[in-house]
Amino acid sequence: MSAPDELPLARTLGEVIDLVEGHKDLYVRWSRGPGTDLRSLSSTDELTGVPMPGLSANSLDVEEWWGDRPVRVWVARRLYDYAHLPHDKGPGVRAWVLTGRETGRGPDNEPLVTDVEPLYWLDDAVIQEARDVVDHQERPWGTLRRGGD
Repeated sequence: MSAPDELPLARTLGEVIDLVEGHKDLYVRWSRGPGTDLRSLSSTDELTGVPMPGLSANSLDVEEWWGDRPVRVWVARRLYDYAHLPHDKGPGVRAWVLTGRETGRGPDNEPLVTDVEPLYWLDDAVIQEARDVVDHQERPWGTLRRGGD
């Protein structure tokens, strides 16, 4: 790769599921991309302005307690829960998959990741597939941005 933002594009939820089933220590991050993020490898707590020791991200690894439930639903939920971030954080914010080493937890208990290796951008179609999976669950749920707008 000639630049950090020149990543392959995962175009389907199935591609992301294949990644999750074949790797450990995978995370999704919503930002303007590795070209921006890898300059400092530090996120900032928006409430206090305190720099954190890593990039805030969300794990895609399937937890043991999930048992033999569909990985498709797990991955869809992990993507769906933060799909509001491009709207909240403005133009250019999108999802990308990375691998790395967890170095701590942020104020929302999210993993803080260092030793980051960017892997894939996620196409908007992947996020829409995740929304569709969630919308077809027996018990619908909302995004993590709960409550009034």
